[in-house]
Amino acid sequence: MPSSDMFFDPSFAVAVDIGGTFTDISLLDRSSGAVWRAKTASVPSDPSQAFMTGVNMVLEDAGLSAADLSRVLHGTTVATNMILEGKGARTALVTTRGFRHVLEIGRQDIPRHANLFTWVKPARPVPADRIHEVDERIGTGGHVVEKLDESSVTALVDSLRVQQVEAIAICLLHAYANPTHEKRVAQLLRAALPDVAITCSTDVLPVVREFERSLATVLNANVMPGVSTYISRLENRLAEAQASSPLLLMQSNGGVAGTEAIRTAPALTALSGPAAGVVGAVDAAAACGIKDIITVDIGGTSADICLIRDGQINLTQQGKVGEWPLSLPMVDMVTIGAGGGSIAAVTHNTLSVGPNSAGARPGPAAYGHGGAEATVTDAHVTLGTLPHALLGGAMSLDVTAAKGVVTDNVARPLGLTPEEAAQGILAIMNNNMVGAVRTVSVERGHDPRDFTLVPFGGAGPLHGCALADLLGINQVMIPAAPGLLCAAGLLAADMKAEFTRALPKPGPVDQDLGDSIVAELTQDASDWMDHEGIAPEQRALKARALLRFHGQGGEIAIDWAETPNDTETRFREAHRSLYGFVLDAPIELVTLRIEAVGKTAPVQTPTLDKTDQPAPLQMQQVYWPTGLAETPIYDRAALGAEATITGPAILTQLDTTALIAPGWAATVHPSGALLLMEDTE
Repeated sequence: MPSSDMFFDPSFAVAVDIGGTFTDISLLDRSSGAVWRAKTASVPSDPSQAFMTGVNMVLEDAGLSAADLSRVLHGTTVATNMILEGKGARTALVTTRGFRHVLEIGRQDIPRHANLFTWVKPARPVPADRIHEVDERIGTGGHVVEKLDESSVTALVDSLRVQQVEAIAICLLHAYANPTHEKRVAQLLRAALPDVAITCSTDVLPVVREFERSLATVLNANVMPGVSTYISRLENRLAEAQASSPLLLMQSNGGVAGTEAIRTAPALTALSGPAAGVVGAVDAAAACGIKDIITVDIGGTSADICLIRDGQINLTQQGKVGEWPLSLPMVDMVTIGAGGGSIAAVTHNTLSVGPNSAGARPGPAAYGHGGAEATVTDAHVTLGTLPHALLGGAMSLDVTAAKGVVTDNVARPLGLTPEEAAQGILAIMNNNMVGAVRTVSVERGHDPRDFTLVPFGGAGPLHGCALADLLGINQVMIPAAPGLLCAAGLLAADMKAEFTRALPKPGPVDQDLGDSIVAELTQDASDWMDHEGIAPEQRALKARALLRFHGQGGEIAIDWAETPNDTETRFREAHRSLYGFVLDAPIELVTLRIEAVGKTAPVQTPTLDKTDQPAPLQMQQVYWPTGLAETPIYDRAALGAEATITGPAILTQLDTTALIAPGWAATVHPSGALLLMEDTE
């Protein structure tokens, strides 16, 4: 059965997003728009356990069984965690003789914000003794300079066995221009080593640049066994529950793909969780008629910031996972170490917040698991901006412990009161995030004041008003279920695949050559859509060209036009928009790409009814920047359409807590989102 059989008209679809602390689940009835939501504790030792626990929770709430599901969607951090923690498979790299040091040489530069004098190059993901060379050579135009010596391939087998490798990455020189040698090496090694995962660069990143292509192929091979095992475990759990629905996984480009594609290129899932959140934010904003947004996804450890213009999610192929550049298409965002678990510490009489995190265990002291470091969450508890119980009352917070670590670790060393110390922690946290917002806005020619801020994640709505004040933004939108937005994004995501081919040699725009490559890639995309069962009316194809000025080291992607002049004009306009200038230099066409999309039919979600203004659940003393104030706490679920809450106020719900700061007022949109406006009078 195609991985997306019944993809576009499923009655019940369930989405599962697994985080470090909690697993979020949303079940959608596409015929009525009804949604059931749940959160459960993640199980790091076996994420599939929390996956199935959460699915069963929402199915029970809806009175359904797994057999009723028509689609299962999943955002996973398995590949990301293996790369970040160095826990992937024991990997070897096979390359062209004379090029075994490509990974070590790299780009001969240092990270943008690193200290020139203290930065130390990280150890490469494959040590030198597991890099093997074969005799062959493809030229820049794809012609064979030296035939593949198959005996040099078979000679590697014994060494690979002795090294007990679990995965092999094959990246031969200029294979993007002619993949025949690479495919043959893979064929020979698969026959000799049937239990080893093998991946070719032409299946992962068939483009120029040996370092980026080699690294992407190595990282893909590194996570292949682990991701494949994890997918099999999920499929087995679903089968045991008698679910016959296809399993689709979120990719870093904001689209979902079937398990077959993910098993081949698991590195495509490296940033799937944050990508799903952006998709969910765009969908929630669209329901309010808002197209220009800046999203801030704040979890326990990190914050992901993304700028959306006119409702379009921009992709980049210059992303990073940890210390490694990963040149696969991914949502263009900036990530910093700032979250609810970020640790506040005083060193040499200076307060810093993050990037170190208390994690899920022991976590913040307020969680009662023995945390001894002051965190952002503890600062909120100290100030009273968090209620004393979370998750609908299921999780009590230890106020005494939170105040204790803030006092001992921050307030006393700096000679401050606990409340002053807590406010300092939040001020540093917020200013760190403002810097990241400026990276995606001001540094790219956008004024953040022209955008609506969309904070989400477990901690995002706690910081929305403060960030908006610092940025000069006067409108904040908080989605209906901000702490579960990644799961909601999975439900709204389209199915996506990209088909790429680098030109044998970069050069002037050749319309005939480009059109022929586009035609071949279009056929590949159509075959994929046929295989996935995507209906003709739901298909969308876009031809993209990657161009550069001669001598540049990076390309810009623009729509492929019908004439070279139109293509070059689009490139110049894009270059001027990004960098403010164009060069007096020849333009080179480097790569062509087809972006294939299987569109998910929009769901007509129910709108909220109007209700009487609810009474506060309780009152709580809160230390706002403007001073101590008795502050009402409201149950957000009790707020109907057009209800208005004037700050200061706290809104509590299952998945998060939202703050309405003094000087702000919130109105409930019929879609369930909160629209916060600053009082500018």
